[in-house]
Amino acid sequence: MPWDEIVARQFPAFDKELDGISRQTMEDHYKLYEGYVKKTNECRKLLNEFDYSEIEGNQVYSQLRAVSVDYTFALLGFKNHDLYFGHLGGEGGEPQGRFAELIDGEFNGVDKWKDAVRRACSAARGWCMVGYDLNDGSLFNYVMDTQNLWAVYNMVPVLAIDVYEHAYARDFGATPDGRKQYVEAFFRNLDWDHVNRQLAQAEAAKNGADSSGAKE
Repeated sequence: MPWDEIVARQFPAFDKELDGISRQTMEDHYKLYEGYVKKTNECRKLLNEFDYSEIEGNQVYSQLRAVSVDYTFALLGFKNHDLYFGHLGGEGGEPQGRFAELIDGEFNGVDKWKDAVRRACSAARGWCMVGYDLNDGSLFNYVMDTQNLWAVYNMVPVLAIDVYEHAYARDFGATPDGRKQYVEAFFRNLDWDHVNRQLAQAEAAKNGADSSGAKE
């Protein structure tokens, strides 16, 4: 399989003092991200080494099943945090650019979207993702209970908010009110340019697919 080892990236947010999110929380969170990188590479190595003519595939338990399922958890842990850390270190403020334009249309106003995404962050057990749908070009707030449970196929995350307790308990307490305070802090530190770059990539992918002639 054509897999290279992935590596943990460095992010501008770690060179700044964030508003409300402590350096200790960020450093601890980064260690978790590094763990996902390590386990992703370990799972890839095992999946490459299996003798698929011999290995058991059993839905109750088998080594193949265990590694394959855990691989998705590790890989999405890496990908989700890669996006999340990239968002931080900005100036916050109101949504800007193409993202603001789309959510204004999708949610009948930017303020309605902000209310909707705050509620989604309270409802999710693990992540809230604002995702771009490659089929129809819509944006939606996806509630994700675990990081490898995606809401829908062909959804490209453009804004990722980690709402597991490790993201906020040290700074705000492991309570529903603490989570709400953390979400506000997240938005105060959000880099909207990064969000718009993710959206631009997603729109380019959709436009490329639509113009290829391969769409049914």
